[in-house]
Amino acid sequence: MTMVTDEEFIKAWHKLKSPSKLSKEFGISVRNIYDRRRAVEGRYGITLSANVEVPIIEHHAARININIQDGCAIVFSDAHFWSIEPTTAYRALLKFIEELKPQLIVANGDVFDGASNSRHPKIGFMEHKPNVYEELEACKQMMAGISSTAKGAFLSMTLGNHDARFEGFLAANASQYENVDGFSLKDHLQEWSICWSTWINGDTVVKHRWKGGIHATHNNTVGAGKSIVTGHLHSLKVTPYTDYNGTRYGVDTGTLADPDGEQFLHYTEDNPKNWRSGFAVLTFHKGVLLPPETVQVINDGIVCFRGQVHNV
Repeated sequence: MTMVTDEEFIKAWHKLKSPSKLSKEFGISVRNIYDRRRAVEGRYGITLSANVEVPIIEHHAARININIQDGCAIVFSDAHFWSIEPTTAYRALLKFIEELKPQLIVANGDVFDGASNSRHPKIGFMEHKPNVYEELEACKQMMAGISSTAKGAFLSMTLGNHDARFEGFLAANASQYENVDGFSLKDHLQEWSICWSTWINGDTVVKHRWKGGIHATHNNTVGAGKSIVTGHLHSLKVTPYTDYNGTRYGVDTGTLADPDGEQFLHYTEDNPKNWRSGFAVLTFHKGVLLPPETVQVINDGIVCFRGQVHNV
């Protein structure tokens, strides 16, 4: 990077308006591009704006890269849609999509529950489990409600372990039908780009799960060396971590479902659950992730965000 003068950097930025394109142009990391951009802006009192980059995804991707300079992303997870009855968290999600106008929305895993494909046996004759068709219809309608509210936001869906039940079961039991339409979640959720992880500005990673346990958010960001946003554990919390590289964050996005919903009622055996319903809001200023925030369900129809109570 020392070989590129400020004048050359500014000229290239105005031409390309893309951190990832400048990274390829100069052969350095996207993170270093952001660092140089902030330094140049400070030295010359200018603003180097960038385009929001939307990747083209043909099928499931290992990783999707998105750049957000000034704006926000909303990340929800673990919806486990069983029906089209909206939870408080779901109604809040639509409300804040409309108000915050995020550039990116990530469904961070376990949109589909796969109860009938589960390795867990049915518990008693009274337990109800929807079949695959019923679950899929619920997923399609609820996800369509989100996408229609999003109005231009890029829609990413990271695969969760429950989502994988859909294609995993088919691959194991009906492999002869590979590539037939309808055998992939993508065929049913076509507005969403499906992947294993979504990276924002090269240093914020959104994926369904990595490390487990009550200290997962701490261990995730320490181990990754980046801010990392996960679901899976339903705990809805933000854990900052600071070292010589600065401050980064481990975020758990909670669950969009009701923690006491029928999806979880029997296999948790009515035990207390350290779960919270809600989702996360990630705000970026000049490409830098500000302290992540959560929207948390307080009661039926009531959520809390930025110290204020909202009825939804």
